[in-house]
Amino acid sequence: MLGGDEFSKRFPHLEIWKDDGLIVYSRSAEIIGRRFTAPHGLVDALAGEVSAQYADLSAAEHTVREFNKSYLEIYVPIRELLSGNIIAVAEIHEVPSQLEEKLTLVQRRTWLAIVAATLLIVLGLFGIVYRGSRLIDVQKAGLVQRLRKIEQISEHNRRLRERSQQASSRVAEFNERALRNIGADLHDGPAQLITLAALKLDEVHRAPNGAARKIELKKIGGALSEALDEIRSISKGLMLPDIEKLALSDLIFRVARSHEQRTNTKVDVDCLPITEPLPLAIKICVYRFVQEGLTNAFRHARGHEQSVICTFDGMQLNVSVKSGNNLQDREPPVWREGMGLNGLRDRVESLGGSFQVYSGHNSANRIEMTLDFRN
Repeated sequence: MLGGDEFSKRFPHLEIWKDDGLIVYSRSAEIIGRRFTAPHGLVDALAGEVSAQYADLSAAEHTVREFNKSYLEIYVPIRELLSGNIIAVAEIHEVPSQLEEKLTLVQRRTWLAIVAATLLIVLGLFGIVYRGSRLIDVQKAGLVQRLRKIEQISEHNRRLRERSQQASSRVAEFNERALRNIGADLHDGPAQLITLAALKLDEVHRAPNGAARKIELKKIGGALSEALDEIRSISKGLMLPDIEKLALSDLIFRVARSHEQRTNTKVDVDCLPITEPLPLAIKICVYRFVQEGLTNAFRHARGHEQSVICTFDGMQLNVSVKSGNNLQDREPPVWREGMGLNGLRDRVESLGGSFQVYSGHNSANRIEMTLDFRN
């Protein structure tokens, strides 16, 4: 078997050792019968183990034969057939090229498997980190956007608060001026007439006869009647109708009909029924807004194309009063913000709304108020 070509190419050398280092057989005849230091593989084989190791080229049994390339030495115990006792050890020298090729192939495959597994793990970790980073970026962008929105809302609320404070201050000033005007009206009108009547009482007492007394009493009655008419006129301008129980649309129609009766003009009202309960302050604001707007329309445009438009969707209330330009006017009047319109602006802004005046020579005059109930 050892003499076969294929086998001898792979296993070129064979020795049989005794336990004392004696070589009793070898394919190299020059070492048969010689003793050498027992190699580690021999000791292990005598203990019953099959061992393999690369040849130590500096060992005496190798230097004698001048081995210049390494072999894989395989030590196999040889047992007696009947007793099973180890009686010798066979040392087979194997050319390690095929084994090394297989080991190299296995090593390469192992490295490829390790590299592939490492790449998969790295890619997995990268994917996890990338997704986490994207999620963090998205959340950060969302937080930045929310922060900006909060800042915008805060700035908007600040401006609204400032406008509300300024409007409240102007409303107080407006009320003070209105009270002064009322006081002046009472002083210059009814008070003067009542004073005149009081002075006429002395003339009644000094009247020489009954006819003169009747004349003076008639003058006193006329002065008192005129004073009473002026007091009633002033009171009528100050008092509001019973609007607390009225729906907003009914209130607007009432103001328009009252204006028509007072000015003998036509007012077009476009307002769907509004039955939602609204605070009294809003109703008063709308009442004064429509009243002042129609008064301006009659004063500046002689009541030409007067109209009131009201819309309410449950979230936003929009009321506008408009008048057209009188075709007989060569120079159409322009609404300017005087005491009345400024007072309306203060009323609307004190409730958190917005007030606009649209006026021009070539377009219709219009005032508009908006109350946003979401704010």
